[in-house]
Amino acid sequence: MGHAMPLHGAHASLSGWPETVAPALGLLLIAGAYLLLARRAGRRNPGRPWRRWRSVSFLSGCLLLALALLPPLAPQAHTDFRAHMAQHLLIGMYAPLALVLGAPATLLLRTLPTARGRQLTTVLNSRPAQVPAHPAFALLLSTGSLGLLYFTPLYNATTGGPVGHWLLHAHFLLSGYLFAYVIAGPDPMPSRPGVRSRLVCLGVAIAAHAVLSQLMYGGFWVDIDAPVEQVRGAAEIMYYGGDIAELLLAAALVATWRPAHRTAAGARPKLPWAGHLTSADECTSRR
Repeated sequence: MGHAMPLHGAHASLSGWPETVAPALGLLLIAGAYLLLARRAGRRNPGRPWRRWRSVSFLSGCLLLALALLPPLAPQAHTDFRAHMAQHLLIGMYAPLALVLGAPATLLLRTLPTARGRQLTTVLNSRPAQVPAHPAFALLLSTGSLGLLYFTPLYNATTGGPVGHWLLHAHFLLSGYLFAYVIAGPDPMPSRPGVRSRLVCLGVAIAAHAVLSQLMYGGFWVDIDAPVEQVRGAAEIMYYGGDIAELLLAAALVATWRPAHRTAAGARPKLPWAGHLTSADECTSRR
């Protein structure tokens, strides 16, 4: 820490025309596919149209990703560590929460043919799918990896070329989505943990973010090739921006939580073709 962050030639090319158009087109395609599925879901079941606020939430997540991956923020993130941290929060915390609240898996299940729906829920119910759906695994992947990234040479290594750069973005997005999905996702998931377990994991994440940002601000064990003022500014962004994102996640947990409906024998009711998977929308529809 304490040196100027170099502008690598590979990074300079990331602000070029192809690297700007590609993520923009990708996000437009994803948003368009979601809207088409939402329209199809409404046509298949006119009495239960897809909720508009879920569409707004998903599109907001796409917009947040666009803000992070397109100019002016994306080029700045290669030369200013503060811009990188803002980009990190958008990709890894804010956008995933908005995307998760859009309930894309539930939307897909409502539009797929019954046979395909059974196949998808079989995969989601499989034992391998239960491992990443555990809160501890999601916590380790999303929050635990930050210490490895910023307190080892890993961050400087990822800034050396476009491949590492985009892999880092992919990690932020996927791990952030997984954590938001496990904590507050309305989509169905196998063996969803209780609210208490999810709140504990969220509390650990809040504490870990606070400790990591304070260590970064103090310059303890930080291995980041950037000026001190940039590192301290990024630490403040991580501290306050992370707190706001995690408070929003806690609010989403409360908003999406539904009491488990049970039969007279004490067993949870099953969806017609979804096995043991339940979602907040399905619970609400049965009221």
